[in-house]
Amino acid sequence: MKITKYLCVAIILISPVIWASPKTTVTFGESSAGYTRVKIKNETFEPLACYVAIDGYKVKFQLNVKSTSRWITTTDKRFNYQNFSTWCDYLEIHPKYKAYQAY
Repeated sequence: MKITKYLCVAIILISPVIWASPKTTVTFGESSAGYTRVKIKNETFEPLACYVAIDGYKVKFQLNVKSTSRWITTTDKRFNYQNFSTWCDYLEIHPKYKAYQAY
């Protein structure tokens, strides 16, 4: 019984840490030519490692403290905001992203 209690306490304490992710804002828009585009804003005081993927093509980059990425635009008008996949995490956890362009 004690093991079950300790396990439950450990899960309650560890779960928020595991699911913690940086605060970002994803903005979708449309270019003047009618192509869907996206940009990501870093709302934290830590640099982030990010990527935007669409149709198997990934754009990897760093996002500096309180900054916004450039617009990343599709190459086909058939794509919409649902076709984008975005991801960001802390740069210190993913040091390989230091090789990519910073915004």
